[in-house]
Amino acid sequence: MKTKLYFLLLLSSAVFAQKSKLVYSGNLLMDSKINIQNINNINSGQNANISKGNRKSPLLAGVLSFAIPGAGSFYNKQYLKTAVYLGVEAAAITVGLIYDKKGDDQTAFFENYANQHWDVKRYARWTLANADKINPNIDPSQYGVFDNNGNVNWNELNRLEGDIGSWYSHRLARFGEQQYFEMIGKYSQFNVGWDEFGDDETKPYVFGDPLTNEFIYYSKQRGKANDFYDVAKWAVIGIVVNHFVSALESAWSAHQINKNLKTSVTIEKIKIGYFVEHYPRLNISFRF
Repeated sequence: MKTKLYFLLLLSSAVFAQKSKLVYSGNLLMDSKINIQNINNINSGQNANISKGNRKSPLLAGVLSFAIPGAGSFYNKQYLKTAVYLGVEAAAITVGLIYDKKGDDQTAFFENYANQHWDVKRYARWTLANADKINPNIDPSQYGVFDNNGNVNWNELNRLEGDIGSWYSHRLARFGEQQYFEMIGKYSQFNVGWDEFGDDETKPYVFGDPLTNEFIYYSKQRGKANDFYDVAKWAVIGIVVNHFVSALESAWSAHQINKNLKTSVTIEKIKIGYFVEHYPRLNISFRF
């Protein structure tokens, strides 16, 4: 019996020696302890969970969606969200481009209308002729509003406007500037420059008198252009918001995926005497 046991021990020792390259002494008691210790080492080292699986990087998901809305959702394999964010982005860009173009076209229209029907010389002549009527302290001869060629001296016109005061609340911006086109259809002091007011410098006009139809029409057309630009502005805001929302949502979704889905591989073992068989086992758990 002792001879058989020694034979089995040597056989098992030979097997483990091939796997673990253990060195045996030839003593039955000592070699048995070595084998038992080796099996314990295998047991303790092979049963740990090996982290695997479908973990997502919240940072990467957020960066992807901030660059291209929906890209982070695609990375998270949330394809419906990808379509939604891309759809919102495409719609906002389309609306922004369309209404910005409409605003440009409308701006060109009302500026052309102003160039045809509002005249700075008419405005300057009437202002100079009636300055002392509006403000008795004004001496019109002290203002060189027109040069020798009959052109408007803008600095002198602005000085006169400032000195008149009263309902002359603004100084006309230079021709062609954005403020120029805004003022002539916004403040009633510029009503006298429209064709409908006429070239009669003796024609009285005071603050509160009815505005010309051209002034009113022009003001509406300019307001229409501003409305188009407002829509384009909100479209741009929508694009920016879509980028941020998509980025935050994608990062959060990646975090939730990591939290709810746990995938691991364990090594299952079956011990038969001195022999241990190992089997891989895939574990998937989903937390609702």
